[in-house]
Amino acid sequence: MAPDPRCTALAAAQKRKGLSYSAIATQMGTTEQHVIDICTGASTPSQDEFNSLARILDVSAAPHDAAHVTK
Repeated sequence: MAPDPRCTALAAAQKRKGLSYSAIATQMGTTEQHVIDICTGASTPSQDEFNSLARILDVSAAPHDAAHVTK
């Protein structure tokens, strides 16, 4: 089982939308592992990746803290 996202809002949005990491990766055009790494904080997303993830999960705003930093 894949780990939960580091951000609680992201975890809630993923659950609400019913999307797996694989489904998100397909929509983002990247690998499932990369999406897991972004969501768990193991990898820092680019601004485009961050925006894409937010769009896919219908997250309109993220706080500006360590869990939401982009490259």
